[in-house]
Amino acid sequence: MRQFLRLLKILYTVWRFGLLRIIRDSLKPGLIKIILTGFSLLTPGGFTRGESLRLALEALGPIFVKFGQVLSTRRDLLPLDIADELAKLQDQVPPFSEAKSIELIEASLGKKLSEVFISFDEKPVASASVAQVHFAVLKGTDKYPEWHGKEVAIKVLRPGILPIIESDLALLRVLAGLVEKLWRDGKRLKPRENVDEFDTYLHDELDLMREASNASQLRRNFEGSTKLIIPEMYWDLCGMNVMVMERMHGIPISRLDDLKAAGVDLRKLASDGVEIFFTQVFQDGFFHADMHPGNIFVSVAPETFGRYIALDFGIVGALSDSDKNYLAQNFLAFFNRNYRRVAELHIESGWVPKETRVEELEGAVRAVCEPYFDRPLKEISLGIVLMRLFQASRRFNVEIQPQLTLLQKTLLNVEGLGRQLDPDMDLWKTAKPVLERWVDQQIGIRGFIDRIKSEAPHWAKLVPTIPRLLAQWLESQNQNKDGGNEVLLAKLILEQQKTKRIIWGSILFLSGLLGGTLFTLIWLS
Repeated sequence: MRQFLRLLKILYTVWRFGLLRIIRDSLKPGLIKIILTGFSLLTPGGFTRGESLRLALEALGPIFVKFGQVLSTRRDLLPLDIADELAKLQDQVPPFSEAKSIELIEASLGKKLSEVFISFDEKPVASASVAQVHFAVLKGTDKYPEWHGKEVAIKVLRPGILPIIESDLALLRVLAGLVEKLWRDGKRLKPRENVDEFDTYLHDELDLMREASNASQLRRNFEGSTKLIIPEMYWDLCGMNVMVMERMHGIPISRLDDLKAAGVDLRKLASDGVEIFFTQVFQDGFFHADMHPGNIFVSVAPETFGRYIALDFGIVGALSDSDKNYLAQNFLAFFNRNYRRVAELHIESGWVPKETRVEELEGAVRAVCEPYFDRPLKEISLGIVLMRLFQASRRFNVEIQPQLTLLQKTLLNVEGLGRQLDPDMDLWKTAKPVLERWVDQQIGIRGFIDRIKSEAPHWAKLVPTIPRLLAQWLESQNQNKDGGNEVLLAKLILEQQKTKRIIWGSILFLSGLLGGTLFTLIWLS
């Protein structure tokens, strides 16, 4: 019954904001299109199609708002006017009661608030679709006396959020199936895949222990950084539905006038933001994937002045070494205008069919990218570049890589921040040194030596076991009635000699390399 009433509300909202007209124009010819033509004559007008969709999602509540936010990142699938409008969606939800919040925190901690905190702000400082945040001051304990007086932020999941999410996700799946069957572009838009992707993000955000571990990993990756601060997690106070972390003080990055008044160098801030993003992606393969302005602050404390402060770690992205390698080489090829290498990489990685002609794909990429080089960031929209790239490459059957969706979203967030802080910043020149340094670490001399070091423990374990393995093999062969031992033994000895030659050859090569390097340094000095 509840789902039926919810479906009626969705249908009313679709009519109320003029979406029926847009849906009618997008449907395949048939009876449903004829019926909607009659109903759409009565619908209100005055909205663009992007505004109609945004207003409808806002009216349907927080889960639909969050879905719209995720959908706005799929510029490979949506028209740009709709994607831009959906990007305006704000996660503004009334807070739940202070009494319920206190009840949930005490249940998670297993103690009264007065036993854990010196003070607790009952009024939440932030409220979103999944959780809300309170400030407090910790008491010290026998185990952690240094906690006394520490300011913390406490994130609490909304009570009863899971059944609401499951119900709305079920409806979204039904609507996705209808879109796929009835809409002309339904299959290309992959509505069911998008709902599944949203399902994954949403359930990740419902586990605050997972979010805390994401924050801890990012903090470890940027330990000692002079550009980014990640709050410390208080693990003994964290649970599935309550997370306690260090309170961060700073100015929201969207308040440019306040940042200027505080003396923050906005150009340096823009450059640092790009470097932080590319470092997370290519050095760590683990990046904050929800970098909208509401989650980014800037410190003005004397000891950390001008550093970014990242918050909200429910959504992170991870890339494999293979993903990082292809992405870095693609970016460098773009920056160097080596469009043929971009085409070759797409074919090598399997993103396009093997039979694709390199020359044709190279020409398509060049036609999109060449007009955008040597322009300041204020004249470049990465969203438009990406959209035109996807449009140009669609005829080559380029597959959209699921693991890169979050990366695309984050890159667009970084572009937006960069344009706010320094419209004249050249994104390409800022990012190129980071990429070149990473590629050198991976495929240069330094990368070669690092990999030799990482493999050395395996060699050290393998080489001493060769005599024992040989003896075991001989013993097993002596029990073999089929004969042929002498031939097999000769082959084994030959393989052992080859292995020794490879090992000694590697040792001699490294010795020569290190010796030559030392000689060069001595000669230069």
